[in-house]
Amino acid sequence: MHAFVYGTLTDPDRVSEVLGDRAWSFAGDATLRGLHRVDGRYPTLAPGGEVDGRLLETDAVDALDAYEGVARGLYVRVAVPTTGFEGASAAVYVGDPDRLDVAESVAWPGDDDLAARVRRYVDANDVSIAPR
Repeated sequence: MHAFVYGTLTDPDRVSEVLGDRAWSFAGDATLRGLHRVDGRYPTLAPGGEVDGRLLETDAVDALDAYEGVARGLYVRVAVPTTGFEGASAAVYVGDPDRLDVAESVAWPGDDDLAARVRRYVDANDVSIAPR
């Protein structure tokens, strides 16, 4: 699996701490177009703009989900289309604006759960990941 990382997981030492002895590599530097980084308690993403990061390749989805707090509702994992990389999509972790103290500066259109709002925005606005 590929995951677009834009915060602490761009650091190889942090990735090694999170994934332990599980295999991983960086597939390359990348740009996520259609979303931009917002810094709060932890970094997250918001509609519009773009953000640079890296494409992380690993099968340790459970470890990434645990690190990002998916089960606790801190982040949601959504698939975003890629171009120029092997594979059709990459996972992107988007933080809950309310939980990360950035609700005043981040608005995802809609009234349903965060994952559904992010997926709808990604699909409707041609959000994608490409090599940098």
